[in-house]
Amino acid sequence: MLLVADVGNTNTKIGVFDGSRLLASWRLTSRREQTADEYGLFIGTLLQTRGIRAADILGIAISNVVPPVHQTLERMCEMYFGAAPYFIEPGVNTRMPLVVDAPAEVGADRYVDAFAATVKYGPPLIVIDFGTATTFNCVNGRGEFIGGAIAPGLATSVEALVTRAARLARVELARPKEAIGRNTTTNLQSGAIYGYAGLVDGLVDRMRGEMGGTAQVIATGGNAGLVVEVARSIEKVDEHLRLDGLRMLYADAHPSDSAVDSG
Repeated sequence: MLLVADVGNTNTKIGVFDGSRLLASWRLTSRREQTADEYGLFIGTLLQTRGIRAADILGIAISNVVPPVHQTLERMCEMYFGAAPYFIEPGVNTRMPLVVDAPAEVGADRYVDAFAATVKYGPPLIVIDFGTATTFNCVNGRGEFIGGAIAPGLATSVEALVTRAARLARVELARPKEAIGRNTTTNLQSGAIYGYAGLVDGLVDRMRGEMGGTAQVIATGGNAGLVVEVARSIEKVDEHLRLDGLRMLYADAHPSDSAVDSG
């Protein structure tokens, strides 16, 4: 079996594959101060709830955008699973051409999203990841990653607003019935949801124009569900896109590995 981990600034998503089949996945809160022992014990406990033993894990693939936890994750994998993890490093061990000014600066999360979507849906495409930041990742018709955009995440934007505005309080991030809010709560919700959908559609329109007008749009990430029904440009939501990408990239780099030769 293959263990995959997508370590982000806000959340860490864990998945276990048996061949190409995703057996289980979990979304956890990321904590930079967590030790290798804490990671190992916590992940081991999660696996046990699904009847998976640490000894069943024969390979590990990680996408990490939090540099301070890199060595901690490495130690955890070696101590608790007896395996050296395969870290995705854009510009170093990647297959998709990165046609940008500084390939090594491309986030591992963005690369995995772009690679996975290209394999699953075919280019050209725009992958939008709704996380702490919202990233727009563009792949041209030749299957090359050509860049994109980074915007503040939906929840991040709202958090910044209520922190700086003394009379505004935190509200549930939910879609209001109408764009015209009738109270402070629905005003904030409208600005967050409908306003963010406008940001998404506006950027996609510009990007599609620069890419020839035919790119399909795939959404992923923890907050994708908040926007998908109001952003007209989003064609499909793929909840496990990055986990699939980690599996595919590991298999590509380890074609004879027993962790990926079943299913």
